[in-house]
Amino acid sequence: MKKCGLQESIFRRLILVGMAGGLLLTSGNISAENWSYSDCAEYARTHNISLRQSLLSEILADTDLEESKAAWQPSLDFSTSHGYTNSPWGYVKNRYSSAYGFNAGWTAWDGGIRTNTIKRNELSAKASRYATSDIMRTLETDLLQIYLNILYATESISIYEEASALSKAQMDRAKALMDAGRLSRVDYTQLKAQHEQDNYSLVDAQSTRALRIMELKKILQLGIKNNIEPSPLNWADIQLDTPLPSMEESFALAKETDMRLRQLELSKEISDYDLKIAKAGKMPRISVDAGVSTGYSAPGGSFGTGLQQGLNENIGLTLALPIFDNGKTKGAVARANVARLNADLDLQERNLELAQIVENWYVDTNSARSRYTAAVSQLESAKIASELTNEQFRLGMVNTIELMTAHRDLTEASHSLLQAKYMALLGEKMIGFYRTGLIKL
Repeated sequence: MKKCGLQESIFRRLILVGMAGGLLLTSGNISAENWSYSDCAEYARTHNISLRQSLLSEILADTDLEESKAAWQPSLDFSTSHGYTNSPWGYVKNRYSSAYGFNAGWTAWDGGIRTNTIKRNELSAKASRYATSDIMRTLETDLLQIYLNILYATESISIYEEASALSKAQMDRAKALMDAGRLSRVDYTQLKAQHEQDNYSLVDAQSTRALRIMELKKILQLGIKNNIEPSPLNWADIQLDTPLPSMEESFALAKETDMRLRQLELSKEISDYDLKIAKAGKMPRISVDAGVSTGYSAPGGSFGTGLQQGLNENIGLTLALPIFDNGKTKGAVARANVARLNADLDLQERNLELAQIVENWYVDTNSARSRYTAAVSQLESAKIASELTNEQFRLGMVNTIELMTAHRDLTEASHSLLQAKYMALLGEKMIGFYRTGLIKL
């Protein structure tokens, strides 16, 4: 039943890979309607090429496991040979001979190679599934960052549109004052240059957003004809001032949810079995062989009589004691020991890397939250200063330099707030991801 279940699992995964490939080739144009983050993640789960390749690796690992289990079964084959002999000077010049036989063999003892190979391949199959999960986790975090970058770029466009509209109003006001003789051409030219700079920044922000959309389509494996539009966030549902959980607790949870860590732990166990398999090269081997054979030669009696008289049965027991194998076992043991040490170092390295990742996200998130709090006050002050300066400019109480400075301060304050807001959100979601393995946006 286990064998049938394994074959069924392999078959289902092959169908899944094939269906995903078919969907990718026949999907046509994707609607430009809004896609949520979960929509993107779900699409990537069934269409991303790296994931589908990893699924094929799972199938190969399961096939290796099935093959290692089959090594316990005896072998059986049928053989037949036919020959023709010409003896020009013999009493019988031409002779035909044939042989037919069934041969069976079974290894009774191989030093534990088959048992350890099965255990090793069971771990390898499990590790391959962890590898697939790790690829999906990486896709989810990459998608999150690209998705938020698109939303950030979208809001940046809005900021530059407002800045462009404001600088245009200032430019138009300056032209009216210049025509009335109340403002020099130099001042008007400066404000016109400010408006052109805002327009350039607006075009640059639009180009940046287009590039981010292209990055999203690339990770989703969408074609050039496919369009996609991320859904905007409802910031009323997002709290950026809730206390962050304990860093130590988050690291402990991250070690439990990290698929790469699980994979490396299995790699260490696999190296232990590789070492046992290598050491088995010094162990004796016992095999059982049996066969039934017959033959016929002509000229002679009838074919049936020849087969009956030539029928024989045999059974044998073979004991093989390895004495000298040109250093193959010694080399295999040495390589297995090195692989085991490497697996242990990889595990230590991943633990350190995971600790650094969690700590970095805490530092970045706390920093972004502090900047966000400061940026809120800064933006309020910049808005008030810009409104007052505009009114004073209308009354002729300030010069163009002060007006342009207030305008730039407002734009920069808006960007600082926007950047801190998205960085704080990204950090909060990433900390939650390392704690739970899930991303909800």
